[in-house]
Amino acid sequence: MTTQQLSKPANRLAQYWTLTKPRVTQLAVFCAVIGMFLATDSFPGWQVLIAGTLGIWLLAGAAFAFNCLLESEIDARMARTARRATAMGELTKTQTMAVSVAVGALGMWVLYAFVNPLTMWLTFVTFVGYAVIYTLILKPSTPQNIVIGGLSGAMPPALGWAAVANEVPMQAWLLVLIIFVWTPPHFWALAMYRRDDYARSGLPMLPVTHGMQLTGFHVFLYAIILAATTMLPFAVQMSGLIYLACAVVLNALFLRHAWLVHKRYSDIVARKAFTFSIIYLSLLFAALLVDHYITL
Repeated sequence: MTTQQLSKPANRLAQYWTLTKPRVTQLAVFCAVIGMFLATDSFPGWQVLIAGTLGIWLLAGAAFAFNCLLESEIDARMARTARRATAMGELTKTQTMAVSVAVGALGMWVLYAFVNPLTMWLTFVTFVGYAVIYTLILKPSTPQNIVIGGLSGAMPPALGWAAVANEVPMQAWLLVLIIFVWTPPHFWALAMYRRDDYARSGLPMLPVTHGMQLTGFHVFLYAIILAATTMLPFAVQMSGLIYLACAVVLNALFLRHAWLVHKRYSDIVARKAFTFSIIYLSLLFAALLVDHYITL
């Protein structure tokens, strides 16, 4: 047996792994884990922490795999996604569907058996919202797709909270709201410097349908709304001064990036804004966690 033949199973596993978009999944799961810790004044418990994280990760990965299945032809037209195994035809639709169903079913079982039914059903609804409603209905039909469909991507903190508390109170929905408002400027910065890709894809993304100037204005507008939204945890006494100080600094930096996208656009500026938006959200949620345990 040749080295090439030996490497085929490993290569196929790598392709399946890539279907789940692990880098995107990591950020979603990180926000879910923060939700778990914020839901309690003590430690969430190892079973809930491990099983909740695993189950949410699996269902998120299943949703992304299903997204790759539905958008294989679109991905093939875009330089950013053309090398995906589904776009290149290296994975069939049957194989991709099988992976999505198997991984999703495993995730649902883990959440039901080791966490609670509420978390399982909320995570399943999130799967449907992203993989079906956003991908099939909203994304190809309106340039506001990421605004309307952003709720499914904003759900991880509520899923984590539900895993620990078996309920989703107002505080959890505030975290969802933050990610919901964060998503448009985050995504539109990417869409701006990938506008040629999206033009080839045929998808009605805002930079393609309404131009770069209007999209840049929307990035800055949503950054302002986001800055106000991130003050809500402090306003309702969910967090304290540590979080407030971090949020003020992070928002100042994010607003600067958004202003540059709006007024001094270049692809490099937009790429930096997109990259910082990921750092911004990670640090913001980390600040919530640190503040939560220091101020107990």
